Amino acid sequence: MIRIESVTKRYPDGTVAVDGLSLEIPDGAITVLVGPSGCGKTTTLRMVNRMVEPTEGRILLDGEDIRQRPVNTLRRSMGYVIQNAGLFQHRTILDNIATVPRLLGWGRRKARARAAELMERVGLDASLGKRYPYQLSGGQQQRVGVARALAADPPVLLMDEPFSAVDPVVRKGLQDELLRIQDELGKTIVFVTHDIDEAVKLGTMVAVLRTGGRLAQFAPPAELLSAPADAFVEDFLGADRGIRRLSFFPSAGLALETGPVVPIDADAARLGSHDGAPYLLVTDADGRPLGWGEPGRLTAGAVEREHLLPYGRPFVPGSDSLRTALDGSVLSPTGWAVAVDGEGRTVGVVSQQVIGEAIRAAHSRLADGAAGDAADAGAAR
Repeated sequence: MIRIESVTKRYPDGTVAVDGLSLEIPDGAITVLVGPSGCGKTTTLRMVNRMVEPTEGRILLDGEDIRQRPVNTLRRSMGYVIQNAGLFQHRTILDNIATVPRLLGWGRRKARARAAELMERVGLDASLGKRYPYQLSGGQQQRVGVARALAADPPVLLMDEPFSAVDPVVRKGLQDELLRIQDELGKTIVFVTHDIDEAVKLGTMVAVLRTGGRLAQFAPPAELLSAPADAFVEDFLGADRGIRRLSFFPSAGLALETGPVVPIDADAARLGSHDGAPYLLVTDADGRPLGWGEPGRLTAGAVEREHLLPYGRPFVPGSDSLRTALDGSVLSPTGWAVAVDGEGRTVGVVSQQVIGEAIRAAHSRLADGAAGDAADAGAAR
């Protein structure tokens, strides 16, 4: 565990970057530091590996004051990932990843073998190993940065806005990759971001910092969204925090309908049996969604795809959240979300009304659970 005890960082000109910060960062979890510019996120991260020394207070790693360790030994025991990866431009990808193992005295062959193993783990093709950083895309470079940080198998990984310089699609892929790797390795990760969506998605625990480096709230993402500590936290979370909170409500219990789903080669009898439905979801021969059509405009055995309405973004029941299902229904001009399996084949459709009922039921269960916990606490007293 990393324990930050009443840490302050004050610069010679009187600027206070971090002010009396205390945090207990749990082992094997992702702790996210989030907040506006100037709130001391990066300064706090850099104090953990002594790139910045605190003015007051102390930081403990597994109960030991980090100032008792030689600084180079401390830093080599922690992976460090920064924005734009910070790769050595004159070294190949394999040699970039092998940097810390080589500094620790590993032989070249062993270090490169470890680098090749990690390239596969972070989703990089082995053929990229002999290339140089400038020959890779931004997303690929960030993957190299993560692999390099993991090369010596450190128990702690520090990540300073590592995905902020890439486009949203690549960023989502990198976030998913980090969660997958963390699932496998269980590192203690301290992650800095200014993006509350990224914090909510990645964090096991989220620390919201105020300008001036003071802690506003430290809580799991679901608690943060449901019960902001004060007006500052509520404002920072944004007006759509209720939508974000739906990320923690599963979609597994949604009642799906299969009646409005028809294949592209449906005959007249099947199309005619849906006269009362305003729209039908047309699928291809493999069951994958193509779009929505009005029953009266669909021609038996020869649906014209250009006349179909878009079906929005599908969701996978059980894997995706109610937020994803709701998003799919909002994106669809019909107001219905399309549910698919892991292979993208249609398993049913669901209306906004049914999703709304599921949201209300989820809120009711949470309220009942909170009331039960309060009653148990009262009985214990």
